[in-house]
Amino acid sequence: MTIITRKSPFPTMLKILIVDDEPLARNRLISLIGEVPGEHRITLADHGLMALEKITQETPDIVLLDIRMPVMDGLEVAHHLARMEHPPAVIFTTAYQDHALEAFESQAVDYLLKPIKKDRLQQALERAGILQRGRVAELRRLDQPMQPRTHLSATMHGKLKLVPVKDVRYLKAEQKYVVAGWPGGELLLDEALVDLEKEFQERFMRVHRNALVAVEYVDTLTKDKNGDLIMTFRDMNVSLQVSRRNAAQVKKALKNL
Repeated sequence: MTIITRKSPFPTMLKILIVDDEPLARNRLISLIGEVPGEHRITLADHGLMALEKITQETPDIVLLDIRMPVMDGLEVAHHLARMEHPPAVIFTTAYQDHALEAFESQAVDYLLKPIKKDRLQQALERAGILQRGRVAELRRLDQPMQPRTHLSATMHGKLKLVPVKDVRYLKAEQKYVVAGWPGGELLLDEALVDLEKEFQERFMRVHRNALVAVEYVDTLTKDKNGDLIMTFRDMNVSLQVSRRNAAQVKKALKNL
């Protein structure tokens, strides 16, 4: 953690999280922030998943967020932040101008193109500080990420809970929510099943009007006493009904495993 103090127009310290996989880029931002008026407490993360952990722990006011990173990119981070009640203000930092549209669609405060200039950084930080203190710098949800997310997220007990998509066995619509089930439990998603099906069509198959499954984890497919097809999983004590409409496709997929 680094604390930098210069004369500031704000009465309190700004907590800033720098997220970038390149050490030189992180160090340059630390140096530039040192030239910007204000008291700043800086923490660092070198990829998006670490950033979400830091955001939960440190509750920063502002996130300087690179877009292209390993493990989880910046646009997916913004998608998960949208599920927080009071997300930090986001300033995207990137060497690639082609992501500008997606960045602003996520309602980021600003978009800084590398190499970042001190005046532009100061302008972005001042704007983010004003918005954050007014509690109006909240991200709206991205309708559809450019590529499928690596994690699903929801707020539980005031904290952001993340589950890797590769661990999810099924997605089932129940009333207003979609339940994502994995061996560690269930996550309630405030998303539409049809949107999840579109985003993760390479991983999940529809087995019923209210359910999608990751076929690789299916254990058995049997009929119950009513003649309905029932699907079970290898490592979860859960069964899902397969509709007659989807039965042929499901059987074919299981044969091809």
